[in-house]
Amino acid sequence: MVYNTLSRRKERFKPVRGGRKVYMYVCGPTVYDLIHVGNARALVAADVVRRYLEYKGYEVLHVSNITDVDDKTIRRAKELGLSLQQLGEIYSEAYFKDLERLNVKRPHINPRATQHINEMIELIQKLIDKGYAYEVDGNVYYDVSKFEDYGKLSGNKAEALKMGARIEVDPRKRNPADFALWKRRKEDEPAWLSPWGWGRPGWHIECSTMSMKYLGDYFDIHMGGKDLIFPHHENEIAQSEAATGKPFVKYWLHNEWVTVGGRKMAKSLGNFITVREALKRYNPQVLRFFLVSAHYRSPIDFNEENLKHAERNLKRILNAVERFSALRERDKKTRKDEELLQELERMRLKFEAAMDDDFNTPLAISAVLEFMKVLNTYTEAEGEVDASTKGEVIEVSSKVLDVLGIKVEARRAERPELVNDLISLIVDVRQKLRERRDWEVADEIRDRLRKLGVSLEDTPKGTVWRIERG
Repeated sequence: MVYNTLSRRKERFKPVRGGRKVYMYVCGPTVYDLIHVGNARALVAADVVRRYLEYKGYEVLHVSNITDVDDKTIRRAKELGLSLQQLGEIYSEAYFKDLERLNVKRPHINPRATQHINEMIELIQKLIDKGYAYEVDGNVYYDVSKFEDYGKLSGNKAEALKMGARIEVDPRKRNPADFALWKRRKEDEPAWLSPWGWGRPGWHIECSTMSMKYLGDYFDIHMGGKDLIFPHHENEIAQSEAATGKPFVKYWLHNEWVTVGGRKMAKSLGNFITVREALKRYNPQVLRFFLVSAHYRSPIDFNEENLKHAERNLKRILNAVERFSALRERDKKTRKDEELLQELERMRLKFEAAMDDDFNTPLAISAVLEFMKVLNTYTEAEGEVDASTKGEVIEVSSKVLDVLGIKVEARRAERPELVNDLISLIVDVRQKLRERRDWEVADEIRDRLRKLGVSLEDTPKGTVWRIERG
């Protein structure tokens, strides 16, 4: 089930074209600056949706645009003395690096607005020919009075019209709420030749053009922050459905904001922190886990307490898997192994039930944390595990955590095999000292290892060690 902003209710998910192929569009960045944590939430939310659909066996075609021409990019390019292309390259590269560090899968297609101007012109001309748009002094506007369903996404046509009138004030428009499809060239601005003269596209026409080019006239999922519902997504619907005569998108999914002290994180408010700055203070996995710890349709406040809570829960999960992974293997399965596998299956079913209910990540995480308590109990009591049981637990745990974008092996990958072998050797030597009752030296080894970030836990089944690094 997914919550559809268009219908304002949860609906059973069924791809438009049937089968196992899903077509998904996510509004991408305007590349004039580094993205902030609020921007990142929309990208991480979309990544979780994609990952879970792939986990369920769907083949997802993920498209996300790059807006590299609009008022903000033009203004910033002038400030920095760069061409629009140079600015776009710099901040597109920065954007993809931030995605990579947050373990967000790169979209399959990242179309840039400046590379699709001709297609935009064609779509605008189609709207003019069908009577939905008109040209005035080199500007082209969409006539919202011609589209009967205008306002159906935001839910209030009258209010949407008032908002639209406030957003783009121009006395040359037929109706105050009409919005620009093509903007006449201003002095010292980049421009492209069109049937209406030199100019550039409006923001809304970009996404309609690029989404339909790569996903078709009617596709499955469109995602973005809730601030895009109006006017951006409302206008996308009006343009696209007027041009094709078909529905545009089946499921509209919108994430809530990241807040700071209860206020939306935004560059316009000056209360933002870029992903780059946040990652200087927090481990990428911690920041990612923080962003998925609340339901995507619930606000989440960016503060130290919430990040520390996310860090503690993440450590509980990774430590539990790591300690279990270090157990010695045996060839025979015991009753305890069977019980552990039963708990693993319960966790998997709870996890999937939560994610099937509109991608309920906090409930899914709760199921994982419950299982990690069971896994810790097993590890402390047993000291060794059946090889097939070990493999199944690690495989299932890794798969469900991958849906959340958490790398189970990330911490172990930071330790070369030589380090593993050396620590195991030290632990073996210490055990021999303990058997000889040389407690003083054994305790000194334990204490010195702790200072190096390696903790030892003596259990009835032997000594278990782990590296305590975030």
